[in-house]
Amino acid sequence: MSLYSRLIFPRLLDLTMASASMVSYRRALLSDVTGDVLEIGFGTGLNMPYYSSAVTSLTTVDPNEGMGAIAQKRIDASPIPVQSQVLSSENLPLPDAGFDNIVCTWTLCSIPDAHQALSEVYRVLKPGGKFFFIEHGLSDEPSIQAWQNRITPIQRMIADGCHLNRKIDVLVAEVFDQVDVKKFYAPRLPKIQGYFYQGIATKT
Repeated sequence: MSLYSRLIFPRLLDLTMASASMVSYRRALLSDVTGDVLEIGFGTGLNMPYYSSAVTSLTTVDPNEGMGAIAQKRIDASPIPVQSQVLSSENLPLPDAGFDNIVCTWTLCSIPDAHQALSEVYRVLKPGGKFFFIEHGLSDEPSIQAWQNRITPIQRMIADGCHLNRKIDVLVAEVFDQVDVKKFYAPRLPKIQGYFYQGIATKT
């Protein structure tokens, strides 16, 4: 892992993803999350304050060890017991059907093999459990798509592997049969970065 990825990028991520508009999306997504929860791509722990008391335990995974120092402050401020691991979500050393709900926020864009990660999410989710996600990805507008495709190679370099041009709804539907998703432009973001997919997929 490069010095940029480990030391600089976590601080940039924490700064850019902590805005008031992002907080509103986090609150809305996490309000119905309960039980034993896994969060993939925990990052700097920005979701931590918005988990309710209905969450009994939280397991987190993130491949970037540089995120941990920032995240730990938010973990320490929460009453929820947290177990954190530095690893990729593409190969989870976790038992089958171990979690009531799984959370992923602005993470599928940067996982090298997102399909494999989602297959792992499905495996460790209990039957009837839900996968809560909000991501940015490929717009439905061809003119915006063209720019997203052009800029993605640069985006990957400066944002630690982030892709602007993934069709998140298609990726999730390849693994889950039951997916409820809404797509929209985030009001205060450029269209090439702010086409959001917010949804819940259920393991049937």
